[in-house]
Amino acid sequence: MISHPAYDVAPWALRESELNFDVLPQSESVFALSNGHIGWRGNLDEGEPNGLPGSYLNGLHELHPLPYAEAGYGYPESGQTVINVTNGKLIRLLVDDEPFDLRYGTIRLHERELDLRAGVLRRVCEWVSPAGRAVRVRSTRMISFQQRAVAAISYEVEPLEEQVRVVVQSELIANEEIPRVAGDPRVAAALESPLRSEEHSAAGTRLRLVHSTVRSRLRVAAAADHRVTGPEPTTRISAESGDDVSRLTVTAVLDPGQKLTMEKFVAYGWSATRSLPALRDQADAALVGALDTGWQGLLDQQRGYLDDFWERADVEVDGDTEIQQAVRFALFHVLQTGARAEERAIPAKGLTGSGYDGHTFWDAETFVLPLLTFTSPRAASEVLRWRYNTLPSARERAAQLGLSGATFPWRTINGDEASSYWPAGTAAFHVNADIADAVVRYVAATGDDAFEKETGLEILVETARLWRSLGHHDHAGAFHIDGVTGPDEYSAVADDNVYTNLMAQANLVAAADAAERHPRHAAELGVAAEETAAWRDAAAAMTVPYNADLGVHEQSAGFTRHQVWDFAGTDVDHYPLLLNYPYFDLYRKQVVKQADLVLAMYLRGDAFTDAEKARNFAYYEPLTVRDSSLSAYCQSVIAAEVGHLQLAHDYLGESAMMDLEDLENNARDGLHIAALAGTWTALVAGLGGMRLFDGHSIRFAPRLPDALSRIAFRLLFRGRRLRVEFTRSSATYTLAEGEPLEVLHYEQPFTLTAERPVVREVPAYAHRPEPSQPAGRAPRRRHHPA
Repeated sequence: MISHPAYDVAPWALRESELNFDVLPQSESVFALSNGHIGWRGNLDEGEPNGLPGSYLNGLHELHPLPYAEAGYGYPESGQTVINVTNGKLIRLLVDDEPFDLRYGTIRLHERELDLRAGVLRRVCEWVSPAGRAVRVRSTRMISFQQRAVAAISYEVEPLEEQVRVVVQSELIANEEIPRVAGDPRVAAALESPLRSEEHSAAGTRLRLVHSTVRSRLRVAAAADHRVTGPEPTTRISAESGDDVSRLTVTAVLDPGQKLTMEKFVAYGWSATRSLPALRDQADAALVGALDTGWQGLLDQQRGYLDDFWERADVEVDGDTEIQQAVRFALFHVLQTGARAEERAIPAKGLTGSGYDGHTFWDAETFVLPLLTFTSPRAASEVLRWRYNTLPSARERAAQLGLSGATFPWRTINGDEASSYWPAGTAAFHVNADIADAVVRYVAATGDDAFEKETGLEILVETARLWRSLGHHDHAGAFHIDGVTGPDEYSAVADDNVYTNLMAQANLVAAADAAERHPRHAAELGVAAEETAAWRDAAAAMTVPYNADLGVHEQSAGFTRHQVWDFAGTDVDHYPLLLNYPYFDLYRKQVVKQADLVLAMYLRGDAFTDAEKARNFAYYEPLTVRDSSLSAYCQSVIAAEVGHLQLAHDYLGESAMMDLEDLENNARDGLHIAALAGTWTALVAGLGGMRLFDGHSIRFAPRLPDALSRIAFRLLFRGRRLRVEFTRSSATYTLAEGEPLEVLHYEQPFTLTAERPVVREVPAYAHRPEPSQPAGRAPRRRHHPA
């Protein structure tokens, strides 16, 4: 029987009241800390026991050969894998002569709390050694949002009943043993001792290790310093260092009531170009800054950063305490992925684990950046600047495939394609339109004209060139994009995927519009009037398959003519289908892994009528098995829009509890950052009905399911701070900061000023009969959690 984590339900914290070794890997992901640059999994301070040790630096990776039974033209030759870098969070403890190891002795108390307001992980443990010595250990761990290269720990030990001698060992350790990688042995070989020692030192209370990777040739430095307080004269301090371990040892004799406290400050730096002395100095300088700020100063900075974040981003939910906790947990973790990423990608697991090899996918732009755009727009712009910086690789990839413009990778760390599965890595071209969509959304939501001109324009132009070269006009003038894979990975290499075509259409128009707004910059990119006219022609003639007999859009050309999957004959234990059935059988049947056409109805809602959305949703619900964590939030959004509010609540719950309840039994590899972001989207864009209208105005169409009594959320829009609160009968719009703004409530415009809130009536909605889901795949019904 599979065990799942259990956390106390609280509005501003995630608490674990006891230590369950069976779910330790999952809790390590949940309690992970990050700032987008550094990531520490929530491993126990002592390092063992553990599920997956993890210390990560965003973008730091190793290369390995990609396996091919049969090679083909255009296949990537090298894969990229995130590596576990120098572990700076280790603090080992000996009580008299016995290791503080919770697998032995007696645990009287063990509690951990992720404080979402303070941005720290707290732990308290009372433990009795096998020899009968009782101690209490308290620790607080943080990764600074304000000081990007810095992490810190406060570790305190005190005896409870009698005098004890304690030894505290603070370590920097590289190449620590991690679980073997299953599958390809070449990947395992690449990750076995991936760091090569270049320098180590230990002097006074300061430790340092400098290493480099063998294949990717990246250099990483880690440094630590300490402040120790304890009873005099019993406290003794010594230090030693070797190639992969640098250690500070503190010994003390403590009586009951006395405490030994160690404050540990850790700094990291990495580079592909900087010299060893420069990188060493960089880490040391960050460490000096942290020491100057001090432990309490770092805590104060962290709280101030998060106070400002929650003021502009908080979501309140009345009627479902689990969802209330989950959406704040989601907001916190998404913030952690991007806050200080600064021209780095957002991996699918953030920096919470090594799942998906640490790669970023299209879901960064489509699922995560919407949240960041409306709550932390600077973080969103930095991710898009990373994409901009990888344009040279994307152009090379397009040329290799015989295409114009740029082809961004399906999965990557450094900007090069890393997928060895060509129906995704080569044929899933929609990633290019997803990136363009994120650019358009960011500019529309922020009004950042300088970004569009200097960064966004070139992305839009190069992706538009891709679509014009990838697609073609037929004899009747219709524009087709053939042989592509859309979001639904159970339907590969299809013609005229509706999602791809509609997103490409928007990409083409957006590129033409941006080129006309910035003619000088467009001319520098070689854009002429004939090219923008060709983009507009292709967009206007874009093919959107529709089955008139059924009255629904086809996910791709001919999809509705395929045989429907035998859902009734599929055992519930055979999900996910990709682990139990061959892809060729999935590809030729009507079965949907994740929302595809339904996602198109959200992101390109302007391309469908209300009646079409209702019919399409009813048709595709019984075909969608949700073998992906990316699906539930989108189904929640459209369910709310077409009037299935209970179903919208159910799907919201699935997205929100994806990791807190480990619904897919893989949270051990890291959190599902896109699903976490989707929790916010399901509340704000789903039940709140938020949409951007004509690229300049913002629209809301709020509605509530029966179990919820109130939702309120805050967001940023074009330099303003907005607050939207709604019940079943009314919506209140407040401009907390900024110039007057036109807002639409159910398509009716009004001007919102800082002088007074605006209250509007929420119209009643028509209840529609709920569509069914595949047998055994209906979301769990949500009611009124206590």
